Amino acid sequence: MNHASSARPPAIGILSLDTRFARLPGDAGNPASYPFAAHVAVVEGADSPGIVRDGALPEPILRRFEAAAIGLEAQGAAAIVSTCGFLATAQTRIAAAVRVPVLLSALSLLPVVQASRPGLVGVLTASRQALGPAVLAAAGIAPEAVAIAGLEDEPAFADSFLAARDRQPAHFDRGAVEAAAVRRARALQAAHPNLGALLLECGNLPPYADALRAATGLPVFHIVDAAVVLVAAGGGQIRAM
Repeated sequence: MNHASSARPPAIGILSLDTRFARLPGDAGNPASYPFAAHVAVVEGADSPGIVRDGALPEPILRRFEAAAIGLEAQGAAAIVSTCGFLATAQTRIAAAVRVPVLLSALSLLPVVQASRPGLVGVLTASRQALGPAVLAAAGIAPEAVAIAGLEDEPAFADSFLAARDRQPAHFDRGAVEAAAVRRARALQAAHPNLGALLLECGNLPPYADALRAATGLPVFHIVDAAVVLVAAGGGQIRAM
């Protein structure tokens, strides 16, 4: 039997926050960031102020994410990621709702990063204040295992990515955001000379990964790269319905 016509090409499912800002190539919410097809499900009402928090999400929002994940699986997604690392607190709930691999937060990559490089892992996050014990625990991270720097007080970043949806600009200064990310990474490296790698919690930061590598000399890990591994793991499950 010829199975070529019944198999779908690999695809990733993306659970996206409800945002207005432009998503650059490399951003976790931009389908062009991936080397395969991508299906994006925007979860209505899930904007940054409601999700970037140190604690569990409200039940109504959780149910919307759960329904969106089920819908992505029905569309043929071989795996599911998200645009926000703070969804680590929803990882167990969403993973239980579908049959395909789920990785909602780059924070869950920490064991891989630790195994690949000696030294302390630096985490670059949207908000250092919000990345507290509840989110770290949900991702299985001991606070002493990481050094964390946030971008919440960098106006170029915060005014676009941390504002409520109706206050977000449609466009932002890419160069200013890149400079802010590099500045924070260098400061983190200066404070922790034993830093061995950088882990980008925020799905808006992968477009600046090359600049961060060049500025620090460190390997940089993020959710977009992890999606490739997830799709490979789940690709055998893609079949025409």
